[in-house]
Amino acid sequence: MNDRRPRHLDLALVGNGRIGLLVDPEGTVVWGCFPRFDGDPAFCALLDDRGPADARGVFAIELANLARAEQSYVRNTAVLTTRLVDRDGGAIEIVDCVPRHAEFDRLHTPHTLVRHVRRVSGRPRITVRLRPACEWGARKPETTAGSHHIRFIAPNLTLRVTTDASLTAVADERPFFVEDTCTLVLGPDEPLPGSPASFARRAIDETVAWWQDWVQRLAIPFEWQTDVIRAAITLKLNADEDTGAIVAAMTTSIPESSRSQRNWDYRYCWLRDGYFVVDALNRLGATATLEGYLRYLATIAANVGDGPLQPVYSIAGDAALDERIVTSLPGYRGIGPVRAGNLAYRQAQHDAYGAVVLAVTHAFFDERLARRGDAALFAQLEPLGARAVALFDKPDAGLWELRERLRVHTWSSVMCWAACDRLARIAARLGLADRAAHWHAEAARIRDFVQTRCWNDARGAYVACVDGEALDASLLLLAELGFVRPDDPRFASTVAAIDRELRHGDFVFRYVEHDDFGAPENAFVVCTFWYVNALAQLGRRDEARELYVRLLACRTHHGLLAEHVDPATREPWGNFVQTYSMVGVISAAKRLSMPWDEAF
Repeated sequence: MNDRRPRHLDLALVGNGRIGLLVDPEGTVVWGCFPRFDGDPAFCALLDDRGPADARGVFAIELANLARAEQSYVRNTAVLTTRLVDRDGGAIEIVDCVPRHAEFDRLHTPHTLVRHVRRVSGRPRITVRLRPACEWGARKPETTAGSHHIRFIAPNLTLRVTTDASLTAVADERPFFVEDTCTLVLGPDEPLPGSPASFARRAIDETVAWWQDWVQRLAIPFEWQTDVIRAAITLKLNADEDTGAIVAAMTTSIPESSRSQRNWDYRYCWLRDGYFVVDALNRLGATATLEGYLRYLATIAANVGDGPLQPVYSIAGDAALDERIVTSLPGYRGIGPVRAGNLAYRQAQHDAYGAVVLAVTHAFFDERLARRGDAALFAQLEPLGARAVALFDKPDAGLWELRERLRVHTWSSVMCWAACDRLARIAARLGLADRAAHWHAEAARIRDFVQTRCWNDARGAYVACVDGEALDASLLLLAELGFVRPDDPRFASTVAAIDRELRHGDFVFRYVEHDDFGAPENAFVVCTFWYVNALAQLGRRDEARELYVRLLACRTHHGLLAEHVDPATREPWGNFVQTYSMVGVISAAKRLSMPWDEAF
């Protein structure tokens, strides 16, 4: 806010499973939607390019004569601390906390941001610029003031900031000295139970305790512990506490590259992404996220009935995500368009059936879960397997969601196989021998199809589409899914082909052929993590470890990743924080770390 620097993605994420906010290195909130992840962005400066005088959709606490800024998370939490120092040595500390803690025998996750400011040294003078926007930045909310609060009244939501600072100074954006502390609590239009300072102290202390207790229960690998912990916390922040949905990212319309119009809205729940997230967290022992996601899937299945599964749904489970262009915001660094909604919901992506079955399979084999899978749940899954059998050799948009062409994608066929394979295993677990035999036979039929039609002898590799020649990075997951053994020569040959054609330096592209928008310019981050895991499965652990360490160096200074990375500059691009990418941090660390019993 003190100058007109270009926007960037070196941002911190604070949240509680109901809202998520992105904070820049100087403590300005530049993104955040209310009342949930896919709502109207009250803070939308990330997609704006106005200077400080005209900035909208921001919540800044500016220190006069700022000289430097330092920022870090409170250890093993989602609570953020920003220290600002002025040219005379005056300093303040801002603690940002979105409360998450137990209250009245239940989890308390209000739509509230606590900003607690403390004088550290000198005579620091600050200016608060609280400028929430509404209707995607098109206008300012109306305001009314009380004795210690200001209401921001929008058509569908009213927010209230309660403060012990001068209300006039906050309302008029007048500079004032911080003598000791001041607190700003932004949330629903409800009175605070107590003073802002006491509310903040309790919220911060109990939220820190909640996160640190949660982290203590994680089954983390010996190596890269802080990296895995930050990734796990980040994935948890992307899981909606109310519905169980898991959003792919907090943002919309961050372009995949500087010259791209690949700007999509990722604030929704892709069934595929959700599976990868709960699988990663469950392997760390964080089972509650899986249980919430299973509740979400049950809602989806009930709404779908006998119809087809969509690849993506709203946080509430709504089917329609009609896409529109938002003209009131110019876009990240002025690169438009800004989109709300995602037309991918209309696409056929047949891997969705495998994604759902793979996620629910945990319920039949994980003794830690409160609700175990039974014959009734298996009966609910079988229609999904039947749909997978009907669709495994039919064209779809594929996991990369091509909008203008349909093909029979190898990945989709393999995921249909995975649905049948896991149903066979579940049936055997339940002692249903006839159903196990049925699903084994269907899985074998799909396997024969893939082995015959998706293997290219001339290329010496599995290819992206039936009878095709092009490669795509999803083929790196064939051993991970159990479709092939890691020591299968065909798998090794496929990994070698991907290394030759899709790897650019340290990064593996998802594909290199032209699509609806031309050839991809930047690398899809998770693909390189898939490559790291494939190297490890092939016994090339030293090579995999070295590449993994270089990938970790591409993260922001908070240890976060966007969807894409520029292979030349290593700058992050695409929606942020991307759950796929953070899953990669966890999965590769779990595979590559030395065992605990060999560490001492």
